[in-house]
Amino acid sequence: MNQMKKINKQQLLIFLPLLVLGMIFMASDHIDSPSTIGNTADLADLYAYESPNNPDNTVFVANLQSTLPPGSNDRTFDEQVLVEFNIDNNNDLIEDLVIQAIPKDGYMYFFGPYKPLSTGVTGVISKENATFIEKVKISTDTTTVTATKDEISYFAGRREDPFYFDVSQYIAVFTGQSQEPGGGFKPPNHEYIPRELNVLSVIVEVPNKYLGDTFDHPIGNGAKVINTWLSTKRRQ
Repeated sequence: MNQMKKINKQQLLIFLPLLVLGMIFMASDHIDSPSTIGNTADLADLYAYESPNNPDNTVFVANLQSTLPPGSNDRTFDEQVLVEFNIDNNNDLIEDLVIQAIPKDGYMYFFGPYKPLSTGVTGVISKENATFIEKVKISTDTTTVTATKDEISYFAGRREDPFYFDVSQYIAVFTGQSQEPGGGFKPPNHEYIPRELNVLSVIVEVPNKYLGDTFDHPIGNGAKVINTWLSTKRRQ
C-alpha cells in the first residue's frame, strides 16, 4: 500500500455525459508559471469522451509535461508520481471512484476504477481493494503497445500534443488588430502551423458499467452525467 500526496496543482473538473452521443469534453492547462516548468507532475490536458469504437465505453486521457520538444527521449514518466482520474457519481464534488496509474521499470501499472481509501489531497494505491489491475509496457516513439483486460484497454507513452491555441490571433482580436472579416478569428478551415511538440499520455478506455452511478445534468437537459477530474500525487 503506497501513500502519495498531491502536489499544488489545480484540479480539472468537467461534466461527462454517459448517454449523449458524439460529445467530447476537455480541460487544458498549457501555460504555467516558471515554477512548474520541467515539473514531472505537471498536468496539461484531460480528455474524456465516448469511445469511437464502442458507444458503451468512455475513454479517459491524461496528458502530462506539455511542450516537450521533438526527440525529447530523455523525458519520461516519473516513478514518484501517481496519475489519478477521479470520478464523482453524485455531484458532491468528492471522488467516489478512482482510476490510478503509476510507472515502474518501463511499465505503467493501472488500478481501478474502484472506491478510494483516501480522497482529496492524499492518495493510496490498494491492490487489495482494486477490482481491476493491469500493466502495459510504456510505448516508444517507434513502437505502440496497448493492453486489454476485463474489457478495459490501456496505453502509456509519448505522443504529439493535440492541443492548439492561436495565441497571436487571440491577441490580434482583443487588441483590435485582426485582419479577418469583422476583426474576428480565422475560419475553422484555416491551415495552422503545427507546434510539433509532445506530451506524455496515459489513456484508459473503460466500459460505462464500471463507472458507477450517474446524476441529472445541472442544466436540466435530461442527460445523465458524472463529474471527472484529473490529479497527480507525488510520493512522500
